Amino acid sequence: MDEKRHEEDEVKVSDHRRFDSEGNPKDQNGEVKESAEGTGTPQSASEPAEKAPPKEEAGGLPPIDFTTFVLSLATSAQVHLGIFANPSTGKEEKNLPLARETIDLLSILREKTKGNLTPDEERLFEHVLYDLRMMFVEKSKQK
Repeated sequence: MDEKRHEEDEVKVSDHRRFDSEGNPKDQNGEVKESAEGTGTPQSASEPAEKAPPKEEAGGLPPIDFTTFVLSLATSAQVHLGIFANPSTGKEEKNLPLARETIDLLSILREKTKGNLTPDEERLFEHVLYDLRMMFVEKSKQK
């Protein structure tokens, strides 16, 4: 009976990731899509991928990496501090509670990634957080 029950309880695992281990996009069937070069030949996951320079994503933006993510959050904090214009309104708007929240978010991220950061990433966090905190103090004093 245990043998029969074991056969009924089989679990099927499917890989639903949209990219293979080399970063190549997959179609809905899990197959690697045709190469970006437009040659018409599909690039299989078993073929070694050449190290290509980072591709630009839609809209001409570079691919997201950890440094880009941290700098994006820092820029968001600067928008809330009124350092940069709000991209949606085109005006410099000061929102100190949102600025503080974004700075705190960066601080939490630094704490949670401690021990997993490269020396460059650690320096980036150190400088970004210091600069943002000084800007926050300065903007808090202004009316």
